[in-house]
Amino acid sequence: MAAMAPGGSGSGGGGVNPFLSDSDEDDDEVSTTEERRAGLRLGSAGGLDPGSADSLSPQDPVALGNSARPGLPGESAAAAVALGSSGETPARLSIDAIAAQLLRDQYLLTALELHTELLESGRELPRLRDYFSNPGNFERQSGTPPGMGAPGIPGAVGFGGAGGREPSTTSGGGQLNRAGSISTLDSLDFARYSDDGNRETDERVAEHEVPLQERKNYKSSPEIQEPIKPLEKRALNFLVNEFLLKNNYKLTSITFSDENDDQDFELWDDVGLNIPKPPDLLQLYRDFGNHQGTGKDLVDVASGVEEGDFEAFPRVAGSLPPTLETPQTLENSLLVQKLEDKISLLNSEKWSLMEQIRRLESEMDFLKSEHFAIPVVCDSIQPSLDQSLHIDSEDSGQNPTVNSSDEGKNKDIHLSKSDEVDSTVPKENVPNSLPRREREAVPPPSPSSKNTVHFDKPNRKLSPAFHQALLSFCRMSADSRLGSEVSRIADSEKSVMLMLGRCLPHIVPNVLLAKREELIPLILCTACLHPEPKERDQLLHILFNLIKRPDDEQRQMILTGCVAFARHVGPTRVEAELLPQCWEQINHKYPERRLLVAESCGALAPYLPKEIRSSLVLSMLQQMLMEDKADLVREAVIKSLGIIMGYIDDPDKYQQGFELLLSALGDPSERVVNATHQVFLPAYAAWTTELGNLQSHLIPTLLNKIEKLLREGEHGLDEHKLHMYLSALQSLIPSLFALVLQNAPFSSKAKLHGEVPQIEVTRFPRPMSPLQDVSTIIGSREQLAVLLQLYDYQLEQEGTTGWESLLWVVNQLLPQLIEIVGKINVTSTACVHEFSRFFWRLCRTFGKIFTNTKVKPQFQEILRLSEENIDSSARNGVLTKATVPIYATGVLTCYIQEEDRKLLVGFLEDVMTLLSLSHASLDSLKASFVELGANPAYHELLLTVLWYGVVHTSALVRCTAARMFELLVKGVNETLVAQRVVPALITLSSDPEISVRIATIPAFGTIMETVIQRELLERVKMQLASFLEDPQYQDQYSLHTEIIKTFGRVGPNAEPRFRDEFVIPHLHKLALVNNLQIVDSKRLDIATHLFEAYSALSCCFISEDLMVNHFLPGLRCLRIDMEHLSPEHEVILSSMIKECEQKVENKTVQEPQGSMSIAASLVSEDTKTKFLNKMGQLTTSGAMLANVFQRKK
Repeated sequence: MAAMAPGGSGSGGGGVNPFLSDSDEDDDEVSTTEERRAGLRLGSAGGLDPGSADSLSPQDPVALGNSARPGLPGESAAAAVALGSSGETPARLSIDAIAAQLLRDQYLLTALELHTELLESGRELPRLRDYFSNPGNFERQSGTPPGMGAPGIPGAVGFGGAGGREPSTTSGGGQLNRAGSISTLDSLDFARYSDDGNRETDERVAEHEVPLQERKNYKSSPEIQEPIKPLEKRALNFLVNEFLLKNNYKLTSITFSDENDDQDFELWDDVGLNIPKPPDLLQLYRDFGNHQGTGKDLVDVASGVEEGDFEAFPRVAGSLPPTLETPQTLENSLLVQKLEDKISLLNSEKWSLMEQIRRLESEMDFLKSEHFAIPVVCDSIQPSLDQSLHIDSEDSGQNPTVNSSDEGKNKDIHLSKSDEVDSTVPKENVPNSLPRREREAVPPPSPSSKNTVHFDKPNRKLSPAFHQALLSFCRMSADSRLGSEVSRIADSEKSVMLMLGRCLPHIVPNVLLAKREELIPLILCTACLHPEPKERDQLLHILFNLIKRPDDEQRQMILTGCVAFARHVGPTRVEAELLPQCWEQINHKYPERRLLVAESCGALAPYLPKEIRSSLVLSMLQQMLMEDKADLVREAVIKSLGIIMGYIDDPDKYQQGFELLLSALGDPSERVVNATHQVFLPAYAAWTTELGNLQSHLIPTLLNKIEKLLREGEHGLDEHKLHMYLSALQSLIPSLFALVLQNAPFSSKAKLHGEVPQIEVTRFPRPMSPLQDVSTIIGSREQLAVLLQLYDYQLEQEGTTGWESLLWVVNQLLPQLIEIVGKINVTSTACVHEFSRFFWRLCRTFGKIFTNTKVKPQFQEILRLSEENIDSSARNGVLTKATVPIYATGVLTCYIQEEDRKLLVGFLEDVMTLLSLSHASLDSLKASFVELGANPAYHELLLTVLWYGVVHTSALVRCTAARMFELLVKGVNETLVAQRVVPALITLSSDPEISVRIATIPAFGTIMETVIQRELLERVKMQLASFLEDPQYQDQYSLHTEIIKTFGRVGPNAEPRFRDEFVIPHLHKLALVNNLQIVDSKRLDIATHLFEAYSALSCCFISEDLMVNHFLPGLRCLRIDMEHLSPEHEVILSSMIKECEQKVENKTVQEPQGSMSIAASLVSEDTKTKFLNKMGQLTTSGAMLANVFQRKK
């Protein structure tokens, strides 16, 4: 350190020594100039006060802690300058001494101004530069105040500096405090959990043992630089890639990533577990100047005092830079020699003390064999150790201040700073507090051991020192973290836990990712039993971060471990230790980690305090449900919510649960919705039933939401929301039926005794999940069987009097549902299907007796099917509503006995008859046929109904039957078509009424579109040909219109031969005939349908002959009609004709290029331009425009 020149002695102390405390300066004022000069010489050479020159001892960590501490740069250089001055002539006060004084007295602003002026004048002072560039100097530490030494040692002097320490460089007890800022390279800890173990201590000691000039050469020479470590390489790779991306070197970044494909550059955690992320490269570069080497290297050493530290002393002293080679070098060498002699003396004393410890151990073994208590032995050890330590202090010439301190503090100074001393070690384990190398030779006493191990001692007279020197040739490593762990064998469960807690954080990063689940038992066991909360927290953090992206099996293993941990430690520790780990990862980058959090919330629910279940955990899951974008995570959240609903008992959370239920039902992911129906909804329904809210709130609320949807959806119903609410009601049916059974008058009589009746396999619909199984809700299948037997008997014999839960279903639920059914759009196939499935499940769950006695009568009362009510039924339109298909497909199909089938057939026949006779819309009957036709089991039944219409006396009913065949043909197999459908249609095609014959044409067309049997197609072809070629139909405008529409619909999908030989030629003939039509309205109508048919057929492959002979001539005839009736169509037709003609001409010049449709040829820019320009002018129907762009094969 720097000091003022001693030249001020002649004036009686006119100078200031910045390295002494205020008390030291006061003493110096009354001392002679020569005494101050001697003190300065010793302070610069050895860092020793005159009064403390002989005070060094191996047990004084304070002195050695200061001997090589990273003090302010330039101290020694300044001291050398000061000492080099003449002893008689007063020297000019050095700038470095002024700077040191300003820093010591905390005049930081003044020091900063001085630093700025020196910087501007080009005379930068290393001391000020290094001080202001270290942020740690401005972070207040709770340690020794400026100007004070270690506690109990005011103004303690250390090697390399005086007692007055500069601010913020040390704390109490001589412990070094490094800057904690991440903005300097010194504070970057890249190896927190790396392979090199306790890197911090070992590297600094190694650096202390290397001569200064060698260290400079080593650090400055790129040829002999230390090889880069894997962790350092990954960290630098990450920073380089980050720099490339920030500066738009994207291609370089991609190449760089490809070359390092074993590293994930999107996540800093991939570099290493829990390593803090350093600043970016630009910040590191800008900060580089603050860390360039100065005149003196800064060396950190640990504060534990051991033999190796003294061995390093002469090398450090001998490696001082040339600037320190002053006239006092000889005196310094003498001092070094004196200290080396003292070290040898102390070593001898140490070996004698070790021998004494061995003798005490032998006495302890003897006392154990005589059944004496262990504490007595330990008490006998304690005074001996204290005595030996006291002798040590006296022999080493300790400072009187030190000797005046009490014995407790003395022990703290000597022993408390050894790396390996654990703060939790009890007083009985005093030998463990000895330096590391002594512990190797002195095995610690093992209170838990019952049999003491005895070793044979040789009958030799060698000195202990010789023995120790001889054993030193055994290559053992106890200086590293791992060596320390290996040399210290755990002797109790607690020691094992402590050892695992220390070792596991170093083991985990070095285990393959695919095998890390093998560590889960170790981590969990240690986390359960470890006494330190911080270590437990670190271990659980490792558990949740064990695998970067855990797969399903690995997550299951971690969850199993978490549940085992929770069972072992209880709810308080689960809340305090496990839940924070979940909360930390709730927004993790990887969905697998968030999935682990979501699953953990459900798995831990039974082991949490009930207040936490209904507050923190519920809030966590709600946040993830609302914010997480991954379907898998939200699915897991829903399942965990279901589990929470099974344990929650706070009624105030009911409304929050209902809102979560609605959010889950409305989720866009099908996975999430399925999980809601399988887990969340049944669990919530069970809680709702316990609260008495199932019939009073949950079901009525869902019904009201459906009614509101129907009221608001007159112009456009939100079918998705309707499906959402209705499916929720459907999932609630098992819970509703269980409630009815449990609240029945006979519930108290349901006792399990004797033979239990069996439940039919088909008694209930198949549940979506076990939670929707009525037997699971009731408790057991046997209990359910008894209740069902009593239920059927009660309905059949005793009625529903006093049965409130069932009366609510009959008197409130069913009427409201039937009313809702009457409001839905009958043409909406999806809505009809949803309500049909709901009523089917309701009737099957509540049973046949309930369906026949409670459900069917309510529907029949509304429908009132009889021929006497034809007019009234037509007026109120009840038969045209969705009530008809839902009653037919949802109620009448629940049971399939013969009487049930007859009832269904009779109902459909009555509906067909009444709708036909009243000239009402057939939409409700069509909806019934579509819904029933989807199930092949009902095809025979529907054909029976249609045959009833075929042979009906009324032409209106026969006409309806003919139209219904078109709906049925697509789903019926060809055998039934040939045996039942075609004969019926041929019968109707010869009907006396022309309207009936015309009504069969769409059905014939559908057969041509779907059937592949040649004989069947020929029969249909002959029937259609008779319609077209029979003279009696020449003037049948309606028949021609129906045929053209049918050709346009089925032509593109019909068999190519049928299309080429029958459809296109007959369209040509119809176009020719239409040119002769006198009535413009009929002519335009036929022309419009022809235009739609030709537009659809233009997408098909048409041979050249067919194109020339029929397709083009038909288009030309159609253009003639459009020229007079619809000019906007005429432009499009002209373009189509032109392109077809060009295509034919091109085919005659070059070879055909395979099958190519006319639509593909009509793509020239000219045609597209004309077509698009004219599209906005068309006034034809939307159906025609749709067919223009419809793709056909």
